[in-house]
Formats: sequence, structure tokens, C-alpha cells
Amino acid sequence: MALVKATHRYARISATKVRPLADLVRNQSVEDALDALRYLPNRGARLLEQVILSAQANAAEQAAHVGRLKITEARVDGGPMFKRIRPRARGMAFVVRKRQCHIHVGIDVPEAG
Repeated sequence: MALVKATHRYARISATKVRPLADLVRNQSVEDALDALRYLPNRGARLLEQVILSAQANAAEQAAHVGRLKITEARVDGGPMFKRIRPRARGMAFVVRKRQCHIHVGIDVPEAG
């Protein structure tokens, strides 16, 4: 069993928006995961779908036998934040945090034979 990975670093979306979708596809086959994400309206579903497709392409390049691919690792980590100042009442200022995340997907490729 070989683990093939793909990563999207510095995705311009909050990690809390993508984490439930990663929990949804973890330990599923690649086909089932892509079918589940295809019908979700979330923007995070599109980003996670692209990372899964990239990992699938990496698996196809490294192994001749790409049947029965299974997602074993789907992780979303927080990334750096852009910090902006928003003026508020009475001369105060609030910090607006524009969050980023890193999306990691690992696919288990069975050995041919």
C-alpha cells in the first residue's frame, strides 16, 4: 500500500468552512467522495474536489494500477492570516482577519497483483 498525497497551500478560505467537508470524504473511495462533493453548493467543496483530483492524477502517474483508490487522509490546517483594520464608532478600530488554510489529501494506492 502506497500513500500518494496532494496539497493546496494558502487557500483563501477559512479552515472551519472546509473541515466538515474533509470529514465527509475521509475513509471513502475517490469516486464516492467526488460524487458526494459534486452536489454540494459550498465553495470549499470545489477546492477539496480539486485537491482530490490532483491526488488521483498523482496516483495514476506513480502506479500502473489505479483501481480501488481510497482517501485515507483528509486534513485541513489553518494558514497565515491577512490582518486588516476596520474603523468603528468613537475612534476605535477592529481587526478583520482574512483567514487562509492548507488542504491535504492522501490516497492509498493498493499494490498491483
